[in-house]
Amino acid sequence: MPDDKKLDPFKPQQPRIPGVSAGKDAAEVAEPQETVKPAKRISVQMPPPWVTVVLASALVLGIGVAWWSRGSTPKDATPPDENAAPAAKPTPPPKPAGRLPVAPGVVATTDQLSKPWSAKRFIFRIEATSDQVEAMVVHLPNGDYWAFSLREPYGTCELEYVTDLQQLRTDYNFRATHPMVTDPCNKSVFDLTKYGSSPGGLVRGEIVQGVAVRPPIAIEIETDGKEIRAVHIE
Repeated sequence: MPDDKKLDPFKPQQPRIPGVSAGKDAAEVAEPQETVKPAKRISVQMPPPWVTVVLASALVLGIGVAWWSRGSTPKDATPPDENAAPAAKPTPPPKPAGRLPVAPGVVATTDQLSKPWSAKRFIFRIEATSDQVEAMVVHLPNGDYWAFSLREPYGTCELEYVTDLQQLRTDYNFRATHPMVTDPCNKSVFDLTKYGSSPGGLVRGEIVQGVAVRPPIAIEIETDGKEIRAVHIE
C-alpha cells in the first residue's frame, strides 16, 4: 500500500546520507576541519661587520677601475685630412766630396794630366760663402791647363765633360772631333778650344750649340813644377 503520508511536492524530502541518522538535519553534519600547522621560523644569520666593510671596499674599487679603464681607452685615430697640404719633402743631402782634392790649392799634378784632353775633378771652396763647387781641370792640346765649374751658370744643372764622340752625336746631335763640355739640361755644347764672352771678359768654352747664356764659369790655374793649383774662381 502506498504510504499514508502524502508527499508534498513543494516540500521535498531531505536526502539520506549514509552514516547519518535520519533524525538529524544534514546541515547539522559537521565538516572535518584541516589541521593548520604552525609555520617554521627561519633564522637568518647576519655576516660579521668586517665582511660588510670588505665587500663595500671591493665594490668601490671595482667602480674606480672601470671608470679609469674607460678614460684610458685609446680613441680612434683621426682620419687624415684630404685637403691638408702634403708634407714638404726633405732636401736631399749634397753629394759627398769623397777624396777629391780641395782648392784653393793643389788639385792635380802634371804626371796625372800628361795626355791631351786628360781631366780631373776637384772641389773649389768659395771662402766668402763657404760654398763648395765641383770643378774640373783639363789638359788642352796646346799644353795649357784650363779649369771650370761644373755648376751651370745661373742654374743648378751639372755640366758634363764628354770624351765619347759617339755620345755627342747620339745625345746632342753634335759632330765633334775632340771632347766637349755639355749641359744635359738644355742640350748646350761648349768648345774649350774657343773663347766666348762672359761678364768678366773672354773665357774658354764658346757656345757652339744650344741656348746657354755664357761659357762655363772659369777657375784660374797656376802651375808650380809638377803641381797644378786652382787659385781663383770668377
